[in-house]
Amino acid sequence: MVKTIANKLNDSAFARWSALILIALMMFFGYMFVDLMSPLQSMIEAQRGWSPDVFGTYAASEYILNVFGFLIIAGIILDKMGVRFTGTLSASLMFVGAAIKFYGVSDWFIGTGLESWLNSWWTAMPASAKMAAFGFMIFGCGCEMAGITVSKAIAKWFKGKEMALAMGLEMAIARVGVFAIFTLSPAVAASDMFTFIPSQVVKPVFLCTTFLLIGLICYLTFCVMDRKLDKQLGDEALQQGVSADEEFKISDIKIILSSKIFWIVALLCVLYYSAIFPFQRYATNMLENNLNVSAETAAGIFRWFPIGAALITPVLGRYLDSRGKGATMLILGAILMIACHLIFALVLPVVPNMVLAFAAIVVLGISFSLVPAALWPSVPKLMPERYLGSAYSLIFWVQNVGLCLVPMLIGVVLNAVNPGVSEAFKIKSQIAELTEKIEAAEIKTVALVAGTAEIAFDEMATVDKAECEGETAIVEEEPVAAAEVAEAVAETETFDVAAAKAKIAELEAEREQKNLMAEPRYNYTVPMLIFVSFGVLALLFGLWLKREDRKYDYGLEKPNIVK
Repeated sequence: MVKTIANKLNDSAFARWSALILIALMMFFGYMFVDLMSPLQSMIEAQRGWSPDVFGTYAASEYILNVFGFLIIAGIILDKMGVRFTGTLSASLMFVGAAIKFYGVSDWFIGTGLESWLNSWWTAMPASAKMAAFGFMIFGCGCEMAGITVSKAIAKWFKGKEMALAMGLEMAIARVGVFAIFTLSPAVAASDMFTFIPSQVVKPVFLCTTFLLIGLICYLTFCVMDRKLDKQLGDEALQQGVSADEEFKISDIKIILSSKIFWIVALLCVLYYSAIFPFQRYATNMLENNLNVSAETAAGIFRWFPIGAALITPVLGRYLDSRGKGATMLILGAILMIACHLIFALVLPVVPNMVLAFAAIVVLGISFSLVPAALWPSVPKLMPERYLGSAYSLIFWVQNVGLCLVPMLIGVVLNAVNPGVSEAFKIKSQIAELTEKIEAAEIKTVALVAGTAEIAFDEMATVDKAECEGETAIVEEEPVAAAEVAEAVAETETFDVAAAKAKIAELEAEREQKNLMAEPRYNYTVPMLIFVSFGVLALLFGLWLKREDRKYDYGLEKPNIVK
């Protein structure tokens, strides 16, 4: 028996850290997709008409099905079916949901019968947003299920070992996904990549959907390793880390929900994360408006937020393993978050300093290290192992209620405290689109070379495509197929430049009549103060949790490694 224990797969440092990397990669790609649209908020508003309240509803859609019970079911599935089945299901749902969202925002969706039907009801929400939200709901089911599965998988593979460090590293790798997407998303949108995709905003969605497929493959590889570990454990019930007579029962959910310590942790979690994840959705646009910089520059600043978390979280995990102080870290993290959000709410609108903004973003990342690094390794100390998966899922469920409602709240408040700004953005977008078409149409002369003859014509000329077929043409000194030139000229004929200029004048007059800004900007002070209030409440629950730990000795302040 002693020899069997000594030779378990997770006793090998190489094996357990390899397993961690595989499941962390799945979460890395998942986190990339979660914040994919955040640095593109201005672009999606211009190209698809998503106003802030529409964007907020889309962001909230990730959590809707989880709030209405899916996460509770996910916890039961995890405790009954184990980490292999649940994780594979999670990764598959993420990929399917991403594919639906990709279709919804793509140009292939435009003009379809499905788009027409979706536009026929709830007209305030564009069809592309409805379709993207539907895909995001499915993705959200998979992503949140994956979160609880990964937590239980790490608890299984690192029990009695470097559990907090492992959870910290997993979170750090996942957080780097946020950095990666805030770096890649604007760059990919503006690049010449994926030439078969005409719209800029669609390119990053396609890239991240592909990454999610890779994440599914990574998790399937982990499943092979986990199956081998279970064979070494010798009993299928031990897949959950408990004996056969202690297996999970549905009635255990009642026990969890009646626990005071569960609700303290769950409410602390929902308050803290409600001030972080919804903030990420709006952070780029907030910096863009507060600092009066481009979306690319704002995304370049915010992308460093997860780097502070990624660098500090493993260090904090190691400290928790060897020294403890988990409850103290939760309190310190809440204090740092409050300070950063106060800077965004009250200081940056008055003193738009990029260095200050960058510093606040990095400190917020450190806060985001302290709380998750201390919170998730503490749950196994508070809840029995037989229903650990359900405990995680119920905490995530409470968290998802906040994460579903808060983005919608922020979107509504942002619109309410900025009357006319969304309409000003729509007018600005329409003028920019018409101006671009006018510039493209104002090509006065195109030279066609057919054999030795040169035919000159102006923008209203007609060209016989059959006559030009197979010949060489020159448009602005660049050789292209003659048939393409003929097609371009035909398109020019159908565009009425005079009517477009008249429309621009009409839009400008409407803007002046309604006293709308030519260069609109959103004021984020009130939304940021809402985030501050969440932080203050999270701090109070952190103090309560530390008091309960002193009273009942849960071991939150004690190290994780058993010597």
